[in-house]
Amino acid sequence: MRAIPTQRETASRASDARGCARVETTLSGSSLAPGSARAILRKALTEWAELALPGAEQLTGVGDDAALIVSELVTNAVVHAGTEVRLTCRLEQETGALVVEVADHHPSRAPRDGEPEAPAARDAPEYGRGLRLVAALSDSWGVTYRPGTKTVWARLTTAEHADGERTADPYPREYVPAHDLRVAEILAPHPPDPLTARSLPGHREGPAAGRDTWLAGSYGDDWLARRDGRDGTWLGRGALSFLAEASDLLAGQLDEDLVASLTGQLIVPRLADWCAVWLEDETTGHGGWSDGTRRSDGSRLARVWHASENRIEALSRALQQNPPVPADPFLPGPAPYPWPGGALDGPDDAPDDAPDDGPDTAPGGTGECAEAPEGGASGSALAYRLVAGGRPLGTLVIGRGGIDRFPDEITGLVEDLGRRVALAIGAARQYSRQATISAVLQRGLLPGAVAEIPGVRSALVYEPCDKGGPSGDFYDLFPAGRGRWCFAVGDVQGKGPEAAVVIGLVRPWLRLLAREGYRVADVLDRLNQLLLDDATEAADAAARALVAAGARPTAPGDGPQTRFLSLLFGELVPFAGGVRCTLASAGHPLPLLLDPEGSVRAVAQPQTLLGVVEDVMYTSETFDMYSGDTLLCVTDGVTERRSGTHQFDDGDGLAMALSGCAGMDAGPIAERITRLVHEFGARPPADDLALLVLQAE
Repeated sequence: MRAIPTQRETASRASDARGCARVETTLSGSSLAPGSARAILRKALTEWAELALPGAEQLTGVGDDAALIVSELVTNAVVHAGTEVRLTCRLEQETGALVVEVADHHPSRAPRDGEPEAPAARDAPEYGRGLRLVAALSDSWGVTYRPGTKTVWARLTTAEHADGERTADPYPREYVPAHDLRVAEILAPHPPDPLTARSLPGHREGPAAGRDTWLAGSYGDDWLARRDGRDGTWLGRGALSFLAEASDLLAGQLDEDLVASLTGQLIVPRLADWCAVWLEDETTGHGGWSDGTRRSDGSRLARVWHASENRIEALSRALQQNPPVPADPFLPGPAPYPWPGGALDGPDDAPDDAPDDGPDTAPGGTGECAEAPEGGASGSALAYRLVAGGRPLGTLVIGRGGIDRFPDEITGLVEDLGRRVALAIGAARQYSRQATISAVLQRGLLPGAVAEIPGVRSALVYEPCDKGGPSGDFYDLFPAGRGRWCFAVGDVQGKGPEAAVVIGLVRPWLRLLAREGYRVADVLDRLNQLLLDDATEAADAAARALVAAGARPTAPGDGPQTRFLSLLFGELVPFAGGVRCTLASAGHPLPLLLDPEGSVRAVAQPQTLLGVVEDVMYTSETFDMYSGDTLLCVTDGVTERRSGTHQFDDGDGLAMALSGCAGMDAGPIAERITRLVHEFGARPPADDLALLVLQAE
């Protein structure tokens, strides 16, 4: 029976005597320890941020790097020592630094620094990638020896204390590919420059030095071990760590082309000399494109990667003319692919005296050589179908020169990696489809343009928190006829499709009722009744469906929910020298009026949310705005913006911010308030934000 690794947390996450928040955990020395360590770190970072510990608000900028560092340190400790691993993570509250320590009970073995192993150590246990990943991602690192233990530590400086060296994480669902590409290069490094290859350890010169000898000099003797058929030794020592890190790297990508690019960098030169990724339309299998990059069968050559950059352009042209023939996506294993010998002829990054590898042979089965036109160098190429959820998404092709077939260990590892690539591509496409639908829906829920009002300057800021789905906030500014203009700023309970349904119901009714001449308070009365009637009809329909299906009655909280809505609705009527404003607030943050001298006051009374209470009677307020007077209307994404336990509007914070905008035009006021809201907390806003500024000229 397989033993399940255990973990014991031996310290709390509260601040210790040195002013550090810390968590300590003991993990067994098994292959599951790196994943457990990553989960423990992420849980600790989340809890520290929720507790608003000093310095915790800056952890957004180092969370992903810290997870990779923890994974690498724990993996090395498990593989090197084979003992229990002690993981300690602490947040220095004074400096804002995150320190990760991994200790094992094998102090006599030093951690590797990334240099190639000596030939005599070929059969020694795996030393992984050494500490290249840790050195690249951390600000400092080191090793501490104590009696009976060895501790490797890494220190990461958070965004606030990095003096501009580290940038803050992007907002949710926005990604910066440069960091991910850098990590991919660490996991599967690109070949070195040929001019400097001769200076690398292990490089050999001489007239008999061929391409394999040059590659061994470039990448170390381990390359020859793999080329000589001993891939199993290398894979047995590093495959699990490689797949784990590759999975983490691919899982967070939401762009299929970036997934293809990362795949190429992960495979080359670690597993193959070159690789290519074709992508295709999984719904129809063809799309009729023929624009030079996408063929008439719908497949598209998304990425080509070669160990020698000089080869990429020629290889791309050759592969473009010979796309893989779609095979049955449910048949296991790879299929042979013709070797593009012509594209690989001629000089590359290898030395000038590198001999030709000889003529090609005809293909003879999976992984065997394919004949190269015009006598190019021989090699083996394989095509893997990328399938996720039963849908074919594309094809991954790998190639290696100088061999007649790929070792089974390589084909199996690439097949495992291909499944992860397919899942990442499928997730990226699903997100892209959802984002497109949401964008179209969002455009339909918001006005295409806001009206221009005579004698009134206006400025609008609208920032949905989730850029991949419909927002719960909405706005409108439209002419209502007979010299009247109306404006609305609202916030629906919840987000996503449910919020979109309410907005799609409310906005047209607002415009219709206003243009029919209803007063501001009457519009709110009718909207309130409309929401209540709609909720009642939805509940009755759900109950009838349950009865017809013979299902049990729903418990409280099940089924359709009442749709609440906070709304600020107003009417503007310009007159000589100013504009008359009539407005009402239904459960919404109260609007603020700023005069030219900097005085700020609320100009509405709080009233009940729409869609909550039946037969409620709403009232409105009327006031005049003269030259320089400014009306600010916001949603609770502004007033409830959080920084730890504090909110932006605590102690009339919004009124104080608006008071400092005296003498500014509408546009700069909107920009200043928005900037102050963003700067109030270290993390990005966690709620939608809408802000409308109206200023009498």
